[in-house]
Amino acid sequence: MNLPDERSFNRWFIIISCLVVIILVLWNTSIFFQRLKEDERAKMNIWAQAQEELSNAPEDADLSLILEILNNNTSIPIIHTNENGEIVYTTNLDPAIQEDPERIKDYLEDLKEENEPIAVDLGDNQIQYLYYGNSPALNKLKYYPIGLTLIGFLFIGVVYFFYTTTKSSEQNKLWAGMAKETAHQIGTPLSSLIGWTEILKSENVDPSYVVEMEKDIDRLRTITERFSKIGSSPNLQKTDIVAATRESFNYLKTRSSSLIDFKIKTPRQPIYVQLNEQLYSWTIENLVKNAIDAMRGKGDLLVEIKQDIKHAHIYITDTGKGIDKNKFRLIFEPGQTTKKRGWGLGLSLAKRIIEEYHKGKIKVARSEINKGTTFQISLRKI
Repeated sequence: MNLPDERSFNRWFIIISCLVVIILVLWNTSIFFQRLKEDERAKMNIWAQAQEELSNAPEDADLSLILEILNNNTSIPIIHTNENGEIVYTTNLDPAIQEDPERIKDYLEDLKEENEPIAVDLGDNQIQYLYYGNSPALNKLKYYPIGLTLIGFLFIGVVYFFYTTTKSSEQNKLWAGMAKETAHQIGTPLSSLIGWTEILKSENVDPSYVVEMEKDIDRLRTITERFSKIGSSPNLQKTDIVAATRESFNYLKTRSSSLIDFKIKTPRQPIYVQLNEQLYSWTIENLVKNAIDAMRGKGDLLVEIKQDIKHAHIYITDTGKGIDKNKFRLIFEPGQTTKKRGWGLGLSLAKRIIEEYHKGKIKVARSEINKGTTFQISLRKI
C-alpha cells in the first residue's frame, strides 16, 4: 500500500470509527433514557398509591412512611386534576408558572402529551388524575445526544480538514519542487543556446536564422520564468487585462493551425486588474491549447472580454466535443485528462494561477456535448 492510499485508509478508518462510537453511545443513551423514564413512572405509581393510602387511612394510623414517600418527590413536576379536569393542586412547578393561571393550563396540556396520567382513587367515588412531567435530570439527558452528535461531527470535520490540508500542502510542495527543478533544468541549456547565437552572429550566418533562434530562446526564457514563479508569491501589477489578453491571443494565433478560426471581442477601453502577465498568459495558453485539442485541430475559437461593476470576465469558447456536466469541477483536479498523452496538469495549473495567485475564479461557464465549451475567468477590477 502506497502512502496516499494509507493516509486515505487512516482518514476513513477514523471517520467511520467516530460514527460507530456515536451510534453506540446514542443507542445506549436511548436505552438509559427509557429506563429512567420507566423508573420515574414507577415512582409516580408509588406516589399515587401513597396518596390513596393517605386519603383512606384511619385517623390513628401511622402515616410516617406515607408522608416520607410523598415528601420524597422534590424534582418531578405534578399537577392533580379532578374528574372534570379542574386543577386541584400542584407540586414542584416553576413559581412563574405556579402564579399564572393561564400558564398552568398550558403546562397541563404539555404534561398530558409527555406522559400518560395516573388515576388516583381517594375513596367515596372521588377520582383524581395525576399528570407529571420529566424530572430536570431526564430533560437534560434528552439534549445529551444532540450535544454528543455535534461534538462527534465536529471531530470528524477536524479530522477531514486535517487530512485535506495535509494533502493540499503536499501537493503545493510537489508543485513548487517540480516547477523549480524544471526551471533549473531548462536554465542550463538555455544559457548555452544564448552563447551559441552570439557565436553564429560572429560567423556571418544568415541573420534570419539567428532571429528565429532568438525567438525560440525568448520563448524558453519566458517558460523558465513561468516555472520559477510557481511555489512563490508572484509579483502582481496594475495591468490592462484587454491588452494582456490580446497579446496572448495574437501570439497563439500566429503559432496555431490555419484550420482554427480565431476571433476576439474586447471592449475598446482598458480594464485594469492586479495581474502577473507571464502567469496569466500561461493560463490563456493552456485554455486555448485545450480548446484546440477538443476541436481536434479544426473549428472556431472565440476569446471575449466582458465586465460588470466589480469584475472583468474572460470567456474562451470552442466548438469541440464538450464536457459532461458532472465533470465541470473534476477536470480541474490534477491528473484528470481525456488525452492519450498528457499528465492532466494544464487546467489544474490554470486554476492555481487564477484562484490562488490572483484571487479570482475560473470555471466551465457552459458546455454541450459535440457542440463546444466555454471557460470563464473572473478577476476583480481596480
